Amino acid sequence: MKKYFLLLVLLSMASCQQKAIEEPANLIPRDKMKQIIYDLSLLQGIKGVSPAALDSNGINPATYVYKKYKIDSLQFAKSDQYYAVENIKEYAKMYEDISKLVGEEKMRIDSQLSKEADTTKTIERSNMVKANKDSAKQ
Repeated sequence: MKKYFLLLVLLSMASCQQKAIEEPANLIPRDKMKQIIYDLSLLQGIKGVSPAALDSNGINPATYVYKKYKIDSLQFAKSDQYYAVENIKEYAKMYEDISKLVGEEKMRIDSQLSKEADTTKTIERSNMVKANKDSAKQ
């Protein structure tokens, strides 16, 4: 009976260590995968806010990213699945990093837009002052 119990324990331990998904032969490295997901996120965001911006230039987000990183959809899908199933902590960390990058980029763009708006207001005020001086001279 002890032999069967020991065999059962060993078999269950061995089965627990089997991977649900084998690592793909052409697994996309973590850093590259993070860049790909970041780019896809930005492009999908652009498509959601202004579909005409991409459509008018004939840009399909997925096709563009696959070409940029020299990968195909199957390689991306298998790598994505592998990280999601086998390395869930690493996968979650990738998305945390991407979220942080998107937040930083948003702050940078918002700051730049604010500066441009301030510059525009300054120019408008200057033009109004000049126009008032010109009309006062006449």
